[in-house]
Amino acid sequence: MITDLLKKIRSNKSDYPQGFSAIINNLEERDRNESNVSLIWKAYQLSAKIHADQKRTSGEPYFTHCESVAIILSKWKIDVDTVIAGLLHDSIEDTDISKEDISLSFNKDVATLVEGVTKLSGIRFNSKKQEQAENFMKMFISMAKDIRVIIIKFADRLHNMSTIKYLQEDKQNRIALETKEVYVPLAHRLGMNNVKNQLEDLILKTLELDKYNDINQKVNNTKSERERFIRSFIQPIKKELNDFDINADVFGRAKHYSSILGKMVKRNKSFEEIYDLFAIRIIVNKVSECYATLGIIHQNYNPFQERFKDYIARPKRNGYQSIHTTVFTDKGRMVEVQIRTSDMDETAEIGVAAHWKYKNDKLHNKGNSLDYQIAWLREIYELLKSEDTSASEILELFKIDLFQDEIYVYTPTGELIELKPGSTPVDFAYHVHSEVGMHCKGAKVNDKIVPLNHELMNGDYVEIITSKNKSPNHSWLKFVQTTKAKTHIRRWIKKQEHEQSVALGKDILEKHLRKINNMNILKLIKSNPQLVGLNSQQSVYLNVGSGKLTVDEIVSKYCPEEDSVIHQNKANSLTKKFFDLARGRSKGVVVDGLNDIMLRFANCCNPIPGDDIIGYLTKGQGVTV
Repeated sequence: MITDLLKKIRSNKSDYPQGFSAIINNLEERDRNESNVSLIWKAYQLSAKIHADQKRTSGEPYFTHCESVAIILSKWKIDVDTVIAGLLHDSIEDTDISKEDISLSFNKDVATLVEGVTKLSGIRFNSKKQEQAENFMKMFISMAKDIRVIIIKFADRLHNMSTIKYLQEDKQNRIALETKEVYVPLAHRLGMNNVKNQLEDLILKTLELDKYNDINQKVNNTKSERERFIRSFIQPIKKELNDFDINADVFGRAKHYSSILGKMVKRNKSFEEIYDLFAIRIIVNKVSECYATLGIIHQNYNPFQERFKDYIARPKRNGYQSIHTTVFTDKGRMVEVQIRTSDMDETAEIGVAAHWKYKNDKLHNKGNSLDYQIAWLREIYELLKSEDTSASEILELFKIDLFQDEIYVYTPTGELIELKPGSTPVDFAYHVHSEVGMHCKGAKVNDKIVPLNHELMNGDYVEIITSKNKSPNHSWLKFVQTTKAKTHIRRWIKKQEHEQSVALGKDILEKHLRKINNMNILKLIKSNPQLVGLNSQQSVYLNVGSGKLTVDEIVSKYCPEEDSVIHQNKANSLTKKFFDLARGRSKGVVVDGLNDIMLRFANCCNPIPGDDIIGYLTKGQGVTV
């Protein structure tokens, strides 16, 4: 029965909607069974029903968005639960359906995924920025638990960006900037290169339409010339690959528009002056054939050694693997060539989405690779769970930390450590262990003592010198690069400031209470801190030390009879200020026609201009009035 159904779907002769047929056809062969098809159809119908009365800004039925998200996810060969969650991703947020309803109709995994992509609701935020930060923080926590949450968000954002023209201009700009600051670097970090490229081009089209149209026109105008050059370049390579019995797919591909614009700006060159507008890609079956193909290319064309990179032997931290080489043609033109296996190519295009489908497949070592790729998410999850972590601060750190390449350095035992470019021994120390970072006193790089702000380079051997008496300080924040180091340092500084404020507040309060001879108030604070709106004696000290609560306010709450004394002291203080002001305006006291004589006013004497005064000489202090 199901076989006949699939035949109808594939031949487009079934009664099922075209969108549903596209989803099923995109699935992995092993996922196209009766149970899965029935579940997806159930989700498809449910999503269409609950969104039936909703419209998009374009005027289209809202369900077309849910359908498109599921189609994108199915193209990435993701598992069935994620596709179902894609169909229902806006259901909790925009309809009356609940997480429990989804769990009962499908399963707990689907319900958790839908909840993970749902924005926070029912909470009043101080600003749009705070709302954005809190929603992203929720998303990061959800994706740390299950990476599929962000895969759904990518599909959602891709479709929203592709239809963004129907929104008002200010909203277009806000969404495009948000995509640029968070989703693009996150896609890069997770190895989803195709998603990153598509989003970057859509951002360029939204924010800088003139530049987008200009590059689009120039790329199209040079298409025929580019294709001729590519054919002539790959012809000898294809011949030799056949001679060596290497089955390969060889083709040239123009780079995406945002990348071309970036090269023009970075190199300060015109479109016509950029040589690497495209790259030759060679897809083979085995790793050994990658290196054999590299040899064939270098036999036919002279290599540019400085631009050779072997990401197969040393993958990028997002899991990307490929060999990159740049060669010179006979006419001196430089061409970039990328060589990889079909598995590597799939990983390069859809990153963690490609790894996910192999998570239960013991024939592929993809589970470990996935764990390696998202190990940083577990660290982030630990940071996010901390009560003193600010959502805005975490978001800002992510914006800095996500879109970076990497350098590789070694521990004294030869272990390879991956860090951001510009990292220092302090970043290295925190990467090894937070306690090593906390007590980092100095460092040796390649057996030479270096300062803690020394910039590490690829291949450095790093040894950290620690001391129990050493602790972080504010200056470290000026040069550390990694999120882990910055977060731990800030947390330690915040803790120190907290302890100092508590000690200061306690000291201020005790001194004042001794002065008014009423130390009993300390016992009252300990037994009932709620009287000043706080939950502990420590909180009272903290608020006094940080200036949020005054001693007078505390005394007036716990001992109202002292209030009159306090106000009298304040009155006396105001009188004294008046006297001081009056004295200052009198331009001093003239003694026998001299106005530069040293003089002071006795504490018991408060004259104002016009009063008769008497002065006497005091040793070392001039005239005392």
